[in-house]
Amino acid sequence: MTVALVPGSFDPPTNGHLDVIERCAGIFSDVVVGIIKNPSKVYLFDEAERTEMLTDLCSGWENVRIGLFGGLLVDYAKQVDADVVVKGLRAITDFDYEFQMSQMNRHLSGIVTLFVATKPEYGYLSSSLVKEVYRLGGAVDALVPASVAAALKERYV
Repeated sequence: MTVALVPGSFDPPTNGHLDVIERCAGIFSDVVVGIIKNPSKVYLFDEAERTEMLTDLCSGWENVRIGLFGGLLVDYAKQVDADVVVKGLRAITDFDYEFQMSQMNRHLSGIVTLFVATKPEYGYLSSSLVKEVYRLGGAVDALVPASVAAALKERYV
């Protein structure tokens, strides 16, 4: 059994996030979606809301479970017995940052990071961009699941 850890803030979850999770669910026997809780970051959706959204969105995949963590990724990976960390990459700028992080994680614990290139239609998509577009009155229906679009609408009323 191979356990893959897919970490992220998921504030909010996007179609790009779900694409990476779905592909992992098809490859690995067990997938842990690790929601990062960083006390120094201001989130639009709190930990419970992000957990609830992802639990609902991932309910169709029996081998996917949702977790919440703070601190070092490598410590959480050890806690959930992850064999590999999986990160989605949108552009070369993502690679620069994620490659450095993967090397540090490998140095700290020996864990391997696999990079998954996003589908071209999600290459520009980020949670920050979704929030900004929605806040400024743009349509995000094609960027996030319907339940997330509804949560954004409720939050920005």
